[in-house]
Amino acid sequence: MINIRNHDEFEACAIELFNEQVQEVDIYRRFCESLRRTQVNSIKDIPFLPISFFKSHRVLRRGLKSQVTFLSSGTGSTGRSKHHLADLQLYERAFRSSFENAYGDIYSFTLLALLPSYQENGDSSLIYMCDQLMKEASSQSQYIKVDQASASLVESLQNEKVIIIGVSYALLELATQYPMDLKGVIMMETGGMKGRGKELVREELHQRLKQAFNLDMIHSEYGMTELLSQAYSKGNGLFESPAWMKVLIRSTTDPFEYVANGKSGGINIIDLANRDSCAFISTQDLGKNYADNRFEVLGRFDNSDIRGCNLLSL
Repeated sequence: MINIRNHDEFEACAIELFNEQVQEVDIYRRFCESLRRTQVNSIKDIPFLPISFFKSHRVLRRGLKSQVTFLSSGTGSTGRSKHHLADLQLYERAFRSSFENAYGDIYSFTLLALLPSYQENGDSSLIYMCDQLMKEASSQSQYIKVDQASASLVESLQNEKVIIIGVSYALLELATQYPMDLKGVIMMETGGMKGRGKELVREELHQRLKQAFNLDMIHSEYGMTELLSQAYSKGNGLFESPAWMKVLIRSTTDPFEYVANGKSGGINIIDLANRDSCAFISTQDLGKNYADNRFEVLGRFDNSDIRGCNLLSL
């Protein structure tokens, strides 16, 4: 993926990409012009496009054609986000590199995916990612359900290197109906409780899953339709980004003011892999930054609609 060795290289690449996108992505150019910020000297001067624009506008460089359009899960009340990709191979490199950055080569794992709502909706970037990773993982990799056959399969593989990636409500259903000893298995939640019962904070969700499956840690994935890269948490609630992805925490009152590490605010994301749409996105998530490119997701702004691909609300 993108070879970034330090902060200075990241900032140089980000400003170069901003200069291209502010000229070539029409909706982003108009947004920056409205703020009178079409030239910047620092990444903290860059305008971050509100993520809701992916619902109402076509966010794509001028002259490019969409090879595929991914849609968000549609659990919100204002429609589904659309991410137009001109280069599907770019997304494949981004998610593969993001995974390998956190866990190493996928071929050494069996990947089991418990993602019923995403399979039902179709056009999901998460499903596409899992499809492609399964092709490279163990031959036993597959989609599973909350049923006895899947529970038996999971139990039979617990001596292998297994990752179970699942939407939160489905993992809870599996925990309730088929508790089992999965010591050594990596269980990874992708969020998603909206409309599926009581909303849970991540700590409570993880505690229930750990008790049901005899696990020390529950891992998490942070990604969204509008991005190409993912961040992963290995169980401590802190996500680590790949070198080409950076989270900045903005003030809740001033979009161009950034708070210190350990202080809460809105999550802005720079994803340098997002070169053909917009690499600078202002999300509706609340979070905190820490040292070493780590961050925490706290929930959502009160007036935000909650989408399944993002994490749990408070």
